[in-house]
Amino acid sequence: MAMMRKAGWFVAVAVMMAGWMGVLGSVRGVAEAGVIASSIEDGGSRAEDMAKVQSFLENKVVTQKLVDYGVSPAEAMEKVKTMSAQDLHRLATLTDRAAAGTSDALGFLIGLAILVILIIVIMKLMNKEIVVR
Repeated sequence: MAMMRKAGWFVAVAVMMAGWMGVLGSVRGVAEAGVIASSIEDGGSRAEDMAKVQSFLENKVVTQKLVDYGVSPAEAMEKVKTMSAQDLHRLATLTDRAAAGTSDALGFLIGLAILVILIIVIMKLMNKEIVVR
């Protein structure tokens, strides 16, 4: 009888997870595609591109990553100042794309929900009781 209980529990968990993945799979994200220009045409001035890159480098997360890799923000800014106009414009457009992807709160919430469910499943498999009051 205990063997059938365990088998039933695994089937229930499998069905629940399949349903959850179905729900997550039905939520559509926004995908963007486009052609990358081979040359700068009306790409803006160097000062605008420099301002975009500088504001991106002043971001706390970017600054911390630079420090983690052993590059000071001042060194990074000096390298940016010596870039050609085309490379600077390409970097400025990439910073726009990176900044657009940083505010993904929905992905964080989904990851958190999956983590909680995984912890509950592991606790149940270890025959531990979970009491929510």
